[in-house]
Amino acid sequence: MSRKRREPGWPAAPEPLPSPVPDNHTHLESVLGVREEPGPATLDQHLDLAASVGVPRMVQVGCDLDAVAWTDAVLRADAGEQVIAPVPLRAGRRALLGAVAIHPNEAVLHAGVHEVAPDGLDPDPRPRHATSLDDALAAVEQVARGNDRVRAIGETGLDFFRAGPRGRAVQREAFRAHIALAKELGLALQIHDRDAHQDVVELLRRDGAPERTVFHCFSGGPALAEVCAAEGWFASFAGPVTFGANDDLRAALRRMPPDLVLVETDAPYLTAHPLRGRPNAPYLVPLTVRRIAAELGEDLDAVCRRLTTTTERVYGTW
Repeated sequence: MSRKRREPGWPAAPEPLPSPVPDNHTHLESVLGVREEPGPATLDQHLDLAASVGVPRMVQVGCDLDAVAWTDAVLRADAGEQVIAPVPLRAGRRALLGAVAIHPNEAVLHAGVHEVAPDGLDPDPRPRHATSLDDALAAVEQVARGNDRVRAIGETGLDFFRAGPRGRAVQREAFRAHIALAKELGLALQIHDRDAHQDVVELLRRDGAPERTVFHCFSGGPALAEVCAAEGWFASFAGPVTFGANDDLRAALRRMPPDLVLVETDAPYLTAHPLRGRPNAPYLVPLTVRRIAAELGEDLDAVCRRLTTTTERVYGTW
């Protein structure tokens, strides 16, 4: 039986949402690296397309040294500052806030740890990884302190699928440093948690979680949802909540207090059903929002409004 060929180009825009909803986690520098035609190609085109379907605002996440610098410059340009942006952008849009961090898998490479992890991949250091982990963390702190449109530290956390024993030790210490920074600066914390639920929870409890803690691209089941609900931590759901096999993830969504639920794309990754395997961007948020509303059995407009209110509780207004 032949496999269905993937259609070329970016997916068509979905039906607009009845009320605007922010995408609280996207990687626009990586979205722009996707070479698909036809479809949006520039940052302005992506932002315009997202706004046209009810996603006028988003949180740009820079979680490697290059992306941290990119995020800092783009946030400033978006806010109307006279800066040299890394990509053309219509100044003063005020569509973007930011989060910055050293991703747990990046932290391992900055620490000079080269070990094959459970994913079976050999480490692939880049020139930026010549910077020590301490200096990389210092660069994150400098941007977070110096740009008032950075409203979160993230994504940080633990990724045990891509770390062996030495790497996991590095990830734990980097995670603790990010937790401390978020609390010191009064910023939200965006968590990357892959195959490490218990360890993430233990570290948050041990060090004391920031007041606004978000499990980005929530990947746990009902048990982790109950922990988040008890602790007042937010769960952000992405495309996987729409995948057919993820019944536990949908059960977790139903177990979460509705006012602790957020939505994201994690673009350009994890495109929602029925577009799984196609490139992802903020304009596809409506696919996930509609599935959340259907799963909760709630009115779509009411869900949109609540998602916006919750997003602003975490990151402030913009």
